[in-house]
Amino acid sequence: MSFQAAEQRDERTVNGVDVNRLFDTIDAVKAEPEIAKFRFRVKNKWIGGGHNHTTITDFYGALKDHPHEKPFELDADEPEVLLGEDKGPNPVEYLLTALAGCLTSSLVYHAAAKGIELKGVESRLEGDLDLRGFLGLSKDVPVGYREIRVYFTIDADLSEQEKQELIREAQKYSPVFNTVSNSTRVTVQ
Repeated sequence: MSFQAAEQRDERTVNGVDVNRLFDTIDAVKAEPEIAKFRFRVKNKWIGGGHNHTTITDFYGALKDHPHEKPFELDADEPEVLLGEDKGPNPVEYLLTALAGCLTSSLVYHAAAKGIELKGVESRLEGDLDLRGFLGLSKDVPVGYREIRVYFTIDADLSEQEKQELIREAQKYSPVFNTVSNSTRVTVQ
């Protein structure tokens, strides 16, 4: 298992993570692997132009459906320079947001499991995209991001080497990082 226990199991919360519940979850998954299978769902509706609206109401995991306390409502649009009305982040900005959130959560949870207290974690992401791919003007230009760069600032009583190790673990265990950086099969019907 990737999470390594803190020296003392009696620690309750590290970095806002209930470490005992985390290890109880790991033990439960070891005993019954089927509970580890999750399915996340979103519903999207086109509004007009580049504007569309997503609603997230529930997900499946731990052998059952789980409703969110309230639906999450997200708008996506394009900025004016890309012919939109700027009513929300554009989809590629949401992708950067998902990557930032997942890498950060992975880093924080792994640090908590090791008993490493973090004072703060910040990240900045940049992605390079050439519209010639999207517009079909060049077969040599990728349609998506050509490169994404992630910059972390970690405030903790750790050496630079220890911080780099946390960043490597965040990459290794982040579902979004691995989805983006590896080829993931996507079916569209």
